[in-house]
Amino acid sequence: MTPTRSELERAAHVARGLALDAIGGCKSGHLGLPLGAAEIGAALFGRVLRLDPLDPRWIGRDRLVLSAGHGSMFLYAWLHLSGFPIGMDDLRAFRRMGSLTPGHPEFGHTPGVEITSGPLGQGVANAVGMALSGKLAAARWNAPAGLLDGRVFCLAGDGCLQEGVALEATELAGHLGLDNLTLLWDANAITLDAPAAITQSMDAAARYTACGWLVREVDGHDVEALASTLEESRHAARPVLIIARTLIARGIAQVEGSPKGHGEGGAAFRGEAKSALGLPDGDFQVPEETRALFARRGVAWRQAREVWQRAWEAWDGPQARELKDLAAGTSPAKLGALPCAEGAPATRKAGETALQELARQDPLLISFSADLFGSNLNYIAEGGDIGPGSFSGRNLRAGIREHAMGAIMNGLAYEGLFRPLGATFLVFSDYLRPAMRLSAMAQLPVIWWFTHDSVGVGEDGPTHQPVEQTASLRLMPGLECFRPADARETAACLEAAARRRGPSALALSRQSLPDLGGSQEVVREGLVQGAWVVQREERALELVLLSSGSEVQHALAAARQLAEEGRGVRVISVPCIERFAKLSREEREPLLPDACRRRLAVEAGAGESWHRFTGLDGRVLSIERFGLSAPADQVMRELGMSPDAVLKVARELLEA
Repeated sequence: MTPTRSELERAAHVARGLALDAIGGCKSGHLGLPLGAAEIGAALFGRVLRLDPLDPRWIGRDRLVLSAGHGSMFLYAWLHLSGFPIGMDDLRAFRRMGSLTPGHPEFGHTPGVEITSGPLGQGVANAVGMALSGKLAAARWNAPAGLLDGRVFCLAGDGCLQEGVALEATELAGHLGLDNLTLLWDANAITLDAPAAITQSMDAAARYTACGWLVREVDGHDVEALASTLEESRHAARPVLIIARTLIARGIAQVEGSPKGHGEGGAAFRGEAKSALGLPDGDFQVPEETRALFARRGVAWRQAREVWQRAWEAWDGPQARELKDLAAGTSPAKLGALPCAEGAPATRKAGETALQELARQDPLLISFSADLFGSNLNYIAEGGDIGPGSFSGRNLRAGIREHAMGAIMNGLAYEGLFRPLGATFLVFSDYLRPAMRLSAMAQLPVIWWFTHDSVGVGEDGPTHQPVEQTASLRLMPGLECFRPADARETAACLEAAARRRGPSALALSRQSLPDLGGSQEVVREGLVQGAWVVQREERALELVLLSSGSEVQHALAAARQLAEEGRGVRVISVPCIERFAKLSREEREPLLPDACRRRLAVEAGAGESWHRFTGLDGRVLSIERFGLSAPADQVMRELGMSPDAVLKVARELLEA
């Protein structure tokens, strides 16, 4: 039986009460959205969404993305009412240590949470990535109608849509024609500090229409209008924006409709508010009427799932078996060794060679570029382009939209079907940092592909020459950053990144680099520890040189000169500092003996990453300033990145 208007309105008030109790109980949180958007939740969970609380990751489900993650109690309340494994004790433990109900939703932590959300606008772009995944899946597996037609619904607030990442993503969604995406705007005209009119005067309907979206406007407190508009959006031929006009913190007369309603301040009036809403006495109460409503919804969801399951089981053939194995988590890509480019190319060129084999081995790899395929060299040959109405390709041209590209890649990775690899210049990783941080937090298998990795960029000058970027990426927990020194290391680094369950970043050179020697197997084994010995001392060890990327060649040249002078010098290439740093003292000893205290690290960038290895008696030869506009070899020499400069500092250490 379809829930009635009165049942849904009552459920909306119950969800308001749960939010009031949870936020009031911990004296922390954001009441504005859970109270103001309660009828949106009632329409979604009471009428519209196709889901299975017993299997939150069911492949045939609709997806609900809460971009406005500060309103997390909206999501927790509705997941609880709908029968997801979030109990009343979990609601009571809102924002408490170790609870299933953290301050902002976290992917992989709470059943039913599709993404880690909180930074405004990121969730909108994640939803675009999820919708893109749906279109790619339909094109690849050609499943019967009804099996892969789940829709992506995204709830966002004024703050989300003010962020540039959201506009970039929605422009691309409109261009691609992602007709499986509905964006719900909780349009309450209030931001944290002030009415939204203080900071915006755009015509949102005109903007989204111009971007290729179908726009509908509705009273956000009319559950019938909301439900019918949401259902209609399933049949649109383009992405849909529903502007739902709401009253922030509805139900708390003292703060509703004002910036004071955004946070937890209104919880001081929760007793009065709950009484006015007709809610029962006591905290965390759910009337039997509402429990019965969602018990019926549970039956309807199970019956729909059973119909879907019969069609799923009847579907057969190679495509069906591939997708079924993938959905069951039983068919990870079986990756073999990647080829090493011949000669002494730039590591971006060596990466291109290895990437083509990786793409052959993993047909679910999708490559993105921010208008730089020709420079980043990450285009999958023979893969074809993804474009408007065409989703069988494997290369997506994101345009000059680095912010959105990264968040869309995360959305693709959250879905778990395809593996995204996305590229731009290393200096522009700053545009990607919010998305990279979230990929690390959620441990998404994303490959961030960066080229033009140092002041070796040359003539473009300091605006395009990364100095601090590599060091800053190494500080990000959960991310592994690889900076290979030659073609062999590049292939090994890409292999390592492709085998990770979490995110990886590759920093690749524009300029050609010499072959360091050593077998591919030695390099691959060394990369397990993050480092390997490129040149071992022939006499008693006196000095260790450590380096990565294009500067390893300079360390080698200096070491060879010192060896001719009778000194015992070891050279260690460290393509992945994070792995090297995780080694225990005993594991690191064969590479970097404690007894040798003379150590010199060399890198054409900020040197903070290296001090933990060089110690008090060692030195770091690095670049602690912005670059110069000149040919690359001249810039390197001027900034101390040359064999002579390494040799000078090495001799100072040996003579100290």
